[in-house]
Amino acid sequence: MFTRRCAFALAIVAFASSVVLAQGFGKPISEAEIAPWDISIMPDGSGLPPGSGTPDQGAKVFASKCALCHGPEAKGGTNAALVGGAPLTSGIDTPKTIANFWPYATTLFDFTRRAMPWQQPRTLTNDEVYAVTAYILALNKIIGPNDVMNAATLPKVRMPNRDGFIVRFPDKMP
Repeated sequence: MFTRRCAFALAIVAFASSVVLAQGFGKPISEAEIAPWDISIMPDGSGLPPGSGTPDQGAKVFASKCALCHGPEAKGGTNAALVGGAPLTSGIDTPKTIANFWPYATTLFDFTRRAMPWQQPRTLTNDEVYAVTAYILALNKIIGPNDVMNAATLPKVRMPNRDGFIVRFPDKMP
């Protein structure tokens, strides 16, 4: 009885596989088809798109698209604060923020671009993401209020906790 069930299950899998292959599933796709999904940003900045932004521009974008969740000046609202935070040497339960935890400014850009605003991810333009990134970095006093963030300048930003992680991509280090 068990053998018949196994043979029947294998027959169904074989039939389903032939249907899937006949439908064109599993065919190779072109680089152009992959490009919209290949949005990874590495610590050295490879993958950063064209565009730029300043903290002043970011303040406007933040006020309209981010402050509802992260509070005025990113000090916390219904979601986490993005500024401040005690040093992580204060213990494991120390709240983690951009300034005291994140190792690379490019990670901030990548996360914001992929996931924010949470109710409409991937709706910010590249310029808006650069601007919001610049604003958050300036609020944390990591960059100056007049600094411009773009594909050339963002990877050069030295985050306070850069050395607090085990390097996963040593060849992609800035």
